[in-house]
Amino acid sequence: MSLDNIWFAQNSLSSLTDYFVKHGGKFLFLDEVHKYPNWSQELKNIYDDYPEIKIVFTGSSLLEILNSRADLSRRAVVYSLQGLSYREFINLKPGLMLPAFTLNELLKKHTLIARQLNSKIKPIQNFNEYLKSGYYPFFQEIPELYYQRIEKVVNLILEIELPLLRKVVVAYVPKLKQLLQIIYESVPFIPNVSKLSERIGINRNTFISYLFILQAANIIRNLYKDAKGLTKLQKPDKFFLENTNFQYAFSPLNVNTGNLRETFFANQLSNSHLVEYTDQGDFVIDSKFIFEIGGKNKTAKQLNKIKNSFAAADNIEYGSNNIIPLWMFGFLY
Repeated sequence: MSLDNIWFAQNSLSSLTDYFVKHGGKFLFLDEVHKYPNWSQELKNIYDDYPEIKIVFTGSSLLEILNSRADLSRRAVVYSLQGLSYREFINLKPGLMLPAFTLNELLKKHTLIARQLNSKIKPIQNFNEYLKSGYYPFFQEIPELYYQRIEKVVNLILEIELPLLRKVVVAYVPKLKQLLQIIYESVPFIPNVSKLSERIGINRNTFISYLFILQAANIIRNLYKDAKGLTKLQKPDKFFLENTNFQYAFSPLNVNTGNLRETFFANQLSNSHLVEYTDQGDFVIDSKFIFEIGGKNKTAKQLNKIKNSFAAADNIEYGSNNIIPLWMFGFLY
């Protein structure tokens, strides 16, 4: 049942559940829960009153789902569904069912895995297509409207969800859009928070809090040297967009290849790993593995003296030693 159905204008979720259980229902699947008023409290009551029923609920408002955790604590397991990996994007083609690999498998056996994958696909062939428009599955519906739909989603988050769910002052929404425009045109870069906040016209602490909010809404990604000891007033060491498709949607004339590579790597690794900033390379993963990101001629010479260091190189089908094809990090999930 979709909770944005007009049926709920005069009926409640509780009455639906009561009828469903009394007629033998065992599994209730609910979509668009964020569009139903007070949904998390009502689900909490249903959980307590009907222990025999299993409920799966979904919603497209990440911030609304996060807000529900207090009501549903100890009752619901909440999953955040990341956009398509490069592997999932390729597997949408008929007849393909390529497996995922762990990071440790890639680091130890990437040449063997590359041989296995290259025998079935041309991994570089569709990579640029994925970077441009392969992250959200609705690219299959009306491809020419793909970027318009992304823009509508981001505007919905900025103009409706942030003021409603994160108490962002409505008058500051244009300033958030101004901030995003700067990020779209500049990422990744090491930010001067004081200058940026002054340029936009908000104080430093408010500026940093907005960076946290934009990351929570999956619009940007903030990189820190020590994410484990993170505080709400800690400025990020580097900015990224959440995924590469945003770059083409909002600033197609300023697309930088190096930026795309790093954004792709950070995005794919962040699904299951801790991604942090480091002075020694481009990224440190799980506080252990150092990575440099670059083109097909990229080497890890500058990291040779650093333990557990690797280069992720674009536009190569096979790697060697500690040089791994960049596209392979799209097979982690």
